[in-house]
Amino acid sequence: MVFEKRRPGAVLFDRDGTLIRDVPYNGDPKLVEPMPGAVEALGRLRQADVPVAVVTNQSGVAKGLLSPDDMDQVNARVEELLGPFDAWAICVHDDGDGCTCRKPAPGLVIRAAAVLDVSPRDCVVVGDIGRDMDAARAAGARGILIPTPQTLPVEIEDAPEVAHDLWDAVDRVLNDVAAAVPAASAPWARAMGWSRW
Repeated sequence: MVFEKRRPGAVLFDRDGTLIRDVPYNGDPKLVEPMPGAVEALGRLRQADVPVAVVTNQSGVAKGLLSPDDMDQVNARVEELLGPFDAWAICVHDDGDGCTCRKPAPGLVIRAAAVLDVSPRDCVVVGDIGRDMDAARAAGARGILIPTPQTLPVEIEDAPEVAHDLWDAVDRVLNDVAAAVPAASAPWARAMGWSRW
């Protein structure tokens, strides 16, 4: 592990349970509710010229519980409430589909980094469950967990960093808290295309 203090290339946020309240398989824009402090936290990153993106599993599409259009409408509402994101990386597959994008696989992190033209190693992934941290680890990115009542104790124990809330997570990013930077996972990057998944 190499410990460095440096400005991140981008901050990649999980959507449900991190930026907005988790409504399972939500296809209704009216149910979108920002998590406490989300607007302010994102505003601080944008003011500091740090790109922000969303990396989200949306298996409800694969399960047939919501349509791609439903998902797009929910995401549009997220941007109405939280402001524009520099990239969205979305996996619409289910666990059994064998894709390389669904977290805990690193594909979404690698994809968002590619869209933003930064290295995954220069990204910070902020999420509320172990899958988010595993995806960050697999991509060589820094992971910050913000536990919710749904977060398992073992996920908190295994997290590389734990923040109290979004404000605390952004504090850690903007204050250049020393972070462990694992080795890059270059074979994934070489193997993957950047078309919509």
